[in-house]
Amino acid sequence: MNQNQKLISVRNLKKYFPLKVSWLKIFKERPYVRAVDDLSFEIKYGETLGLVGESGSGKTTVGRTLVRLENPTGGQILFEDVDLAKLFGESLRTKRKDFQMIFQDPMASLNPYMRIGNAIEHPLKIHKMGNKAERKIRVYEILEKVGLPPEEFYNRFPRHLSGGQRQRVVIARAMVTNPKFVVADEVTAMLDVSIRSQILKLLIDMKNEFGLTYLFITHDLASAKYICDKIAVIYLGKIIEIAKTYDIFKEPLHPYTKILIASVPVPDPKMKKKKFIPSGEIPSPINIPLGCRFHPRCPYAMEICAKVEPELKEINGRTVACHLYD
Repeated sequence: MNQNQKLISVRNLKKYFPLKVSWLKIFKERPYVRAVDDLSFEIKYGETLGLVGESGSGKTTVGRTLVRLENPTGGQILFEDVDLAKLFGESLRTKRKDFQMIFQDPMASLNPYMRIGNAIEHPLKIHKMGNKAERKIRVYEILEKVGLPPEEFYNRFPRHLSGGQRQRVVIARAMVTNPKFVVADEVTAMLDVSIRSQILKLLIDMKNEFGLTYLFITHDLASAKYICDKIAVIYLGKIIEIAKTYDIFKEPLHPYTKILIASVPVPDPKMKKKKFIPSGEIPSPINIPLGCRFHPRCPYAMEICAKVEPELKEINGRTVACHLYD
């Protein structure tokens, strides 16, 4: 497949969560948490797109909505030109083997009473892939790929494994159906620093061997720099900058991106970075500010920023939403 072709095309994606209200307020407009608010981006075949931002920015909701663990409120999710937002029931189940998700907490995403081999085999059963003997062979193969000798781990329970080993099991379970697209949601967040690089290398090796396409969700820019081809920066449910990883780190354009880059620890204490300290707290996704949603905290805010929301525009081959570049 031509790597210049789009595998995923997200257009004006929205995911709103309604809040519970008292029956006394039932005739008033119901408030919503606008977790994902009119978001658009593309991922090409074989590409790893990093989705970075602070906690609460909507990163995980984007990932869960793409793989239809959440139903979108609006917009399109074009996967090989098929709109996943319009699939339900059997048609969605049939398509689901082509896209998988690796969750942040491996212990929470594994059944504590299911042996490792059975947990990895489970997606094959759901999608009716092979007979019992063929499925076991496939499970053995994928365990070897993720660095867990099957003779030792096939019959173990999750509680018998370390955090890094459990994450390898979750990766194996996501890969066992030979998906084309994988959402990796904070896959190293709950691991020791010594294990993180091993898991990242494993994801890269799996991508190269199987021709995978990733959406890599993280708040850790150091991990994103290591694994991602491009990075999309999200703030309050909206993408504000997209660029190649090298360009993002060399010259971030959006003020919020500059803050994120400046927060990355520097190994040499003699190296000083220019600090951009945002003022105030992150606004609530229930009451998103008018205009640019970052303007209340932005050191470069202008009068127009409080009135008009900037659109994503191309600047020298990059994409940014900021009035500084109008």
